Amino acid sequence: MRFRAVLFDLDGTLLDTLADIAHAANSVLDGLGLPTHPEEAYRQFIGEGIAVLFRRALGDGEEGQVDRCVAAFREEYGRTWNVRTRPYEGIPELLDALTGQRVALTLLSNKPDAFTQLCAGHYLARWPFRVVLGAREGVPRKPDPAAAGEIAGRLGLEPSAFVYLGDSAVDMQTARRAGMYPVGASWGFRPVTELLDGGAEVIVDQPLELLDVLGDS
Repeated sequence: MRFRAVLFDLDGTLLDTLADIAHAANSVLDGLGLPTHPEEAYRQFIGEGIAVLFRRALGDGEEGQVDRCVAAFREEYGRTWNVRTRPYEGIPELLDALTGQRVALTLLSNKPDAFTQLCAGHYLARWPFRVVLGAREGVPRKPDPAAAGEIAGRLGLEPSAFVYLGDSAVDMQTARRAGMYPVGASWGFRPVTELLDGGAEVIVDQPLELLDVLGDS
């Protein structure tokens, strides 16, 4: 088998976190007397870290305002991160199958590492993820390939042994820059056109279709 590991994105790929993120962000904006946004708008805000989320939500907000929003979001989301978040349909079955095939499971998110670990520990603990990493101080976020390369190094595998499954152009760009095989998840937050423009080699419409990608290798 050409591919021996899968690197997953988290938000919009393994877990549907949209409602909880949108609720926490809107609570912060409302508390500061700022305009809120429909839940669907957050599909375009999520994916490059909390600061970028609020820069998008605020439009031309000044950096001090962004910093205040980020700090307030960390508190609010810390209370409400698991209210409506759920694994996508078909994800448990995919992870069961990959585990049975002894494919290594890894995870990389631009969500802060503390929240990434919380989500993984709560929703994904039954599967043997070898490495779980979120955004950390001193490590550039995706689409920089540094953290993806770190994961490959921890497993002692070449990046070419990884399928990278994600739901955004950022994920596809990360995979390409890291030397991994980019697969787009159409069920996530971003449209298929973005995934293709970002460099996806394959689009899967259901989680279990990823098994065909590995099987073809």
